[in-house]
Amino acid sequence: MNDRTKNEREQLRWACRRGMLELDLLLGRFLDGHYLALTLAEQQLFKELLGCMDQDLFAWLLESRQPSDCKFLPLLKKIQAYARTGTSAQTV
Repeated sequence: MNDRTKNEREQLRWACRRGMLELDLLLGRFLDGHYLALTLAEQQLFKELLGCMDQDLFAWLLESRQPSDCKFLPLLKKIQAYARTGTSAQTV
């Protein structure tokens, strides 16, 4: 991992720290375990997702609500699958 990638991951790690422990765990574990396996477009979408409000992220990840912008749905499904299985579910 080069310095640029390492610096970016540290910034993302900081952005994964949220006001809710549940989100910290879901997002941080996904970052550590699966982020590098994402496509560049998915990585960009993950960065954009981290800009959303905690209450929205929590509702979306617990499937009590869907985002109004459906572009996040496939990535949310990947995060949910990773949280359930702890593996990089590529078929989600």
